[in-house]
Amino acid sequence: MTAASAAPASPARHSLAGALLVSSRPLSWVNTAYPFAAAYLLAGGGVDWRFVVGTLFFLVPYNLAMYGTNDVFDYASDVLNPRKGGAEGAVLPPPMHRAALVAAWGACVPFVAALVAGGPPASWAVLAVSLFAVAAYSVPRLRFKERPVLDSVTSSTHFVSPAVYGLALAHGAAGPTAVAVLAAFFLWGMASHAFGAVQDIGPDREAGIGSIATLFGARATVRLAVLGYLAAGVLLLALTVWAEGLVRLAPVLALPYAASSGAFWSVTDATAGATRAGWRRFLWLNYLTGFAVTLLIISVWMHA
Repeated sequence: MTAASAAPASPARHSLAGALLVSSRPLSWVNTAYPFAAAYLLAGGGVDWRFVVGTLFFLVPYNLAMYGTNDVFDYASDVLNPRKGGAEGAVLPPPMHRAALVAAWGACVPFVAALVAGGPPASWAVLAVSLFAVAAYSVPRLRFKERPVLDSVTSSTHFVSPAVYGLALAHGAAGPTAVAVLAAFFLWGMASHAFGAVQDIGPDREAGIGSIATLFGARATVRLAVLGYLAAGVLLLALTVWAEGLVRLAPVLALPYAASSGAFWSVTDATAGATRAGWRRFLWLNYLTGFAVTLLIISVWMHA
């Protein structure tokens, strides 16, 4: 072992590595990896190298690129936001910005190269849209996150596109059932982003950042989120009315989200910060819902 290899890593490297880990939102890794993995398997793909590489990509590098880019370009508002600096996002100081962007997007390169090499042309287009949405949400000039309504559309794309990519990578057919499920998932994603934006109304307005919540106000945005969750449930209800097994319970999964956000039905802009409690519940609801969805997937396989 050389002296160079024996030397401990510098504090700056430790600091950057820790900041990147926090920035990637580990609690949310499963929210993008799971949709890809489930869609790939349901579309006929097996536990092959594409499944492994795709799942790992959407688990860590994808989230690091998505949230790391956001934390770099949202620094002005993040330093004013009391919920940043922990599980809900890092506050990346300016000296780290270049290194964070290089690390985040550099980590994606080998995974994307392998997936493109091993996937059909249709999957290339889906992956391109997914990565564009990741960048466009935060980078200057595009900054879709500051374009009300488009911000929720783009955020939902972040979570639905991995599932669409899973279908495309496995050569799955986009039949009526798949389209309906993805549409319900998309409504869920838009509702979730809108509700999450409410807690940031104060810091966003102070930093001059627009969002669906700053446009419509706290109360209207919460109510739109509740309606979005319920609409997703209704769509699933129409889809599963003739289904068998546990799949018939799919529409019920939307109700806890509607109830949790509905608790803030009469929130005002002045009390918008109170919805942070609802957002924390949302983070844990995702794990419970993920378990329930796993049971539904097993039910689908049993009745296939």
